[in-house]
Order: sequence, then structure tokens, then C-alpha cells
Amino acid sequence: MAKAIKYIKFSAIVLLFVGLIGYIVFAMMQMSDPDPTEVCCDVELLVNKNAVVDFVDETTLEALLKSQKLYPKGKLMKEVDIRAIEDLLRNSDCVESVECYKTAGGVLHIDVVQRNPVIYVIPENADGYYVDRAGKLIKSNVFTSNIVVATGHITPAYAAENLAGIGYYLQHDKFWNGQIEQIYVKLGPKNQPVIEIVPRVGDHLVYLGPIDDFDKKLRRLRVFYEKAMGTVGWNKYDRINLEYKNQIICTKRKFKK
Repeated sequence: MAKAIKYIKFSAIVLLFVGLIGYIVFAMMQMSDPDPTEVCCDVELLVNKNAVVDFVDETTLEALLKSQKLYPKGKLMKEVDIRAIEDLLRNSDCVESVECYKTAGGVLHIDVVQRNPVIYVIPENADGYYVDRAGKLIKSNVFTSNIVVATGHITPAYAAENLAGIGYYLQHDKFWNGQIEQIYVKLGPKNQPVIEIVPRVGDHLVYLGPIDDFDKKLRRLRVFYEKAMGTVGWNKYDRINLEYKNQIICTKRKFKK
């Protein structure tokens, strides 16, 4: 009797397992073979909000898709070209990534992530542009004051290879993000780019020289600010030079008699 009960239980488990496998296979066949008559009844287009500035929104991207006849609503789901939609949106300077996928009920989802700029560049005799952490240049007419501005003799290559790094550093350091207003790039010895910084507090310029080891130079400057400026005052010096390793050279302001 006990053996019979064990056999029945084992058979029931086997049947349940076989049934489950059959259901999974059926479901997969249904998913791989969608209804050829299903129409796209809705589009869920979502653009992430940017911490610094929003370059695009859902309305703008919807209009772009419609202009290229890729807006899927009303089309048969089997005719919706996901790859073409992703390629079109990803081709924008402002877009970092796009994910497009279909779900049951004729709904197409489009999730868009904008690029996050770390600095705004205004080169000599050229239009301004943003640069993100990866060094990608972003051309946009949208402007925000919540970001450090770099001006002067700046090539796209220098912006991508150098200013992206310092911009990210400043943006993610609470002290420097509130203290530095502008970066000025000019040509120094042997026509190599050197940078000056315009702080928000204090009537002085900070000379970093070449951008190499900018983080170490700024750490020295912060220590100097914390230990000296509270005593001598923020307007005693008109220039602070951090070019040389382990040195801070201050030039006193000349007051007119």
C-alpha cells in the first residue's frame, strides 16, 4: 500500500512537471509568433529628467519620429521597426541611450536617457557646446547657469580630452562646484594650453598652468583657502599660482595711493 501511494505521488509530480514544461513551450511559441493583425494602440515614450539641463522632452522626440514616418501608433506591430526607431533617436547629440521594446496589448515602450553635461564650452570665434563626462560634445541651444563655463582658446579635442575630466570633478565636489564660476584657457609656453580659474568668492585669479594634476592643485588651494584666506582676507591677492608642485605663489594686490 505504501509503495502504491509513493508511486501515485511520483506519477503526479512527473505529470505536473511535464505539464509545466508544456505550458512554458506553449507560452514561448505564442511570444515568438505574435498576432499578425495586432495594431500598435499606444506608445509609452519616457525621457529621463537630467540633473543639470533637459535637452529634449517627449514632445520633441515624438515630433522627430513623426517627421521620419517612424511613429508607430496605428501601425501593425509586426511592421514597427524597433531598430530604426532606436538608431534615429540615438543619433541625437543629446541622447546617451535608447531602449525600445514591445509588450502585450499593442504597446510600444521607448525609454530615452539624456546625456549629462559636466561643462559648457564657449570657444573663440565659435558656437558654444556642452561636454559630458565621456567627452561627447553636445550641441544645443538650451542654456543653464547651473554649470561651470570654459572660455578661450579651446579646440574640440582639448574639450573632450581635458575639460570633460575637470568639469566632472568640479560638478561632483560640493565645495568647488559652488566656488568656481569660470575656466579660461589660453596658450602658454610652446603654445601649450594653460588654464586660469575665476572663483565666485574673492577678487583674484587662480593660475593652474597645464591641466595635469588639476585635482592635486585644487586640493592645495582649498587648504590655503581654509587656513589663510580667513586671516588675510579674500581680496589681498590678485593672483594665486598653483603651477609648481607643492608650491603656492601669491601676488599681492597693488592698491592705488
